[in-house]
Formats: sequence, C-alpha cells, structure tokens
Amino acid sequence: QVQLVESGGGLVQPGGSLRLSCTASGIIFKHYMMAWYRQAPGKQREWVAMITTSDSTLYQDFVKGRFTISRDNEKNTLDLQMNNLQVEDTALYYCRNMGSGSWGQGTQVIVSS
Repeated sequence: QVQLVESGGGLVQPGGSLRLSCTASGIIFKHYMMAWYRQAPGKQREWVAMITTSDSTLYQDFVKGRFTISRDNEKNTLDLQMNNLQVEDTALYYCRNMGSGSWGQGTQVIVSS
C-alpha cells in the first residue's frame, strides 16, 4: 500500500521561504515520477512541479525561478524548496506518486503578513 506523508508547511511572510518534504513508503520510490500539487481555498487542485526518475524537472510558470523540486531515492523523499513566497501561494500542498496516482494528506502553507 502506497503511503505519502507531507510535512514542512506553516505560516510565512511574503518573501519568505519554506521547504516541504514528502516521505514515501510501500513503493519502489526511484521507479516513479513524483509531483507536488496544491489546492487553494475555492480553487481546483493544480500541479506545481514534477520530477522524473532521471531527475528531470518541470514547473508551472507561476513558480519557475522560485520553487525547486528534488528527490532523494535513498531516503524515499520528495522535497519542494519554496522561496520568495507570495500570498497567492497560500494553499494545501500535496505530493503525488504519478505511477499509482496516490496522494498524501497535504500540508498547509499560509503566506501572510
């Protein structure tokens, strides 16, 4: 059974940084593309960043240059370094295993002054 557990969310001021982490179990992590999604209040869930099994990355334009996705196949972890956070980045952030389609429970990010 695939299990994904996110952590690292919190309250940060505009311009600040946070690092999210997702720990995976129940899968051979290195075999799967992974992604971060987010869902803001009243909006649909949207993908933010993806990373392939060969560490190629893809970002939505609204986070390019500010967010960095990375993975550690030894630790079965997926990270999202978020810099220069803006109010519009406020959302519940989820990691997703793109092979099984499994989701974590999410971690809340609030950007507010």
